[in-house]
Amino acid sequence: MSSTRVSSETHSLSFEMTDSSSPSEPLRSVFLGVDVGTGSARAGLFDEEGKLLGSSSSPIQIWKDGACVEQSSTDIWLAVCAAVKAACSKAKVDPKEVKGLGFAATCSLVAVDSDSSPVSISWSGDSRRNVIVWMDHRAVEQAERINSSKSPVLEYCGGAVSPEMEPPKLLWVKENLQESWSLVFRWMDLSDWLSYRATGDDTRSLCTTVCKWTYLGHAHVQHVNDKDSRDMEACGWDDDFWEEIGLGDLVEGHHAKIGRSVAFPGHPLGSGLTQTAAKARNFELGLVPGIPVGTSLIDAHAGGVGVIESVPQSETEEHDKEAICNRMVLVCGTSTCHMAVSRSKLFIPGVWGPFWSAMVPEYWLTEGGQSATGALLDHIIENHVSSPHLANQAASQKISVFELLNKMLETMMVERNLSFVSALTEDVHILPDFHGNRSPIADPKAKGVIYGLTLDTSDQELALLYLATVQGIAYGTRHIVEHCNAHGHKINTLLACGGLSKNPIFIQEHADIIGCPIILPRESESVLLGAAILGAVATRKYHSLSEAMKALNAAGQVIHPSKDPKVKRYHDAKYKIFRSLYEQQLSHRSMMAQALA
Repeated sequence: MSSTRVSSETHSLSFEMTDSSSPSEPLRSVFLGVDVGTGSARAGLFDEEGKLLGSSSSPIQIWKDGACVEQSSTDIWLAVCAAVKAACSKAKVDPKEVKGLGFAATCSLVAVDSDSSPVSISWSGDSRRNVIVWMDHRAVEQAERINSSKSPVLEYCGGAVSPEMEPPKLLWVKENLQESWSLVFRWMDLSDWLSYRATGDDTRSLCTTVCKWTYLGHAHVQHVNDKDSRDMEACGWDDDFWEEIGLGDLVEGHHAKIGRSVAFPGHPLGSGLTQTAAKARNFELGLVPGIPVGTSLIDAHAGGVGVIESVPQSETEEHDKEAICNRMVLVCGTSTCHMAVSRSKLFIPGVWGPFWSAMVPEYWLTEGGQSATGALLDHIIENHVSSPHLANQAASQKISVFELLNKMLETMMVERNLSFVSALTEDVHILPDFHGNRSPIADPKAKGVIYGLTLDTSDQELALLYLATVQGIAYGTRHIVEHCNAHGHKINTLLACGGLSKNPIFIQEHADIIGCPIILPRESESVLLGAAILGAVATRKYHSLSEAMKALNAAGQVIHPSKDPKVKRYHDAKYKIFRSLYEQQLSHRSMMAQALA
């Protein structure tokens, strides 16, 4: 089903088959995944068993100016090309061995004109700056106005759009940069733009459009499959919504600027990789023209695809087909996304979704999230007076700052005669909403709180702040899991991927605080694997995305929560304090509003 293409112009579901095999083909088949994150573009090559052969990354430029965070699609493409070439070289993969390609990226907004040249979305007017990055919060006021509309589409994104989604950002550009608004020919999610840049096919992904643009994928397919509705427009866009929020011009031309055609992740695009994108010089990819390219995924959702079937074999027996609905994937990077699927649609206040087929075909996706996790840990560490000293120590020992901090915490636990490391933060409590609360409170105006500061500026004090921040993030995840389970989910197992999942204290604290086992995948680069799976599906080697996931996912280490009852009592107490910190913040906010009235 993942290869189905949904088109609002044809009113039909079509299945396009491609045969990429030939007698002269090398014996090895390799799938390439590309992931564009907040700070870099990465490429990974995987074999037919889902094992990583090699990967590489290339940095991308970012401009930050207050609430505005911007990037360049030109710069991003150059970084993608550099990463792909370096990955092929490191893995000793001949370009002819690459049989399929998939893209994943942050849910950033790209603006291009009719020649596919960048259009500035920046106050600076710099045409290079044509990408509004996912974390950009310039459109908070526009999001509030959109939410006041009470449109039915809002039911499918937790009851409210976030300023990180595309409609508020689009409205901001229209209201503030009129010239740019008139020049834009296509508005695209970054992962869709990458696929378009590679193939020339403007088909958008159900993942991006459903999760970030309010596209109703389930309504679209329902209309397509309903023979009595052939006279109705088979389209998941709600035109009334766009008109009501002041963006009715995006409906023109059968939604030409935001997507006429939408497809399941992994659907093969166009005629594959174009000659221009494939050529080996002039900063292009250096691959063979015509290789299949699958419809894209948002990076967190690619992480879900790359890990959600990474479970011990006993859980994948034929009689346990619904086990996937008891899992939640934590995609832990700059931010953390919490992905869970269900057979029925579950409306959960403050949590994005339900999104139909946005990650796993024919399942409803629930998406929780924390806007700053890896970014918050970096912020806490880098802004402490001891940071340079710790960085020098870590460099001299040839380990990361996180590894050094973890070693310090173990030493401090022994020195203070404590039975578990978590107890070090008895007097330090952190509310991690430094970039607002994405879920389950859905309050972009929420602020971070550090409770328990002293005049101590030592390395050890920084280690305590680091541990308390890790715990605050884990309490936030516990809040999301409990909230989802209270509204119909039955989550009892977590799977984690992303950079933070490689940190043993981060993972153990999550297991202890949430009380669930956490499974780490065999391959740590789950987002790259998820993107590569899109390429594998596009080759038609697999009949569906679900089949490809089961074939290429594999379980690694399992982290179990502590059995010590003292650990549970300790975290239960700290969790109550965590919850109270936000309640106090609301009270204080109200007091100050009254004082300023």
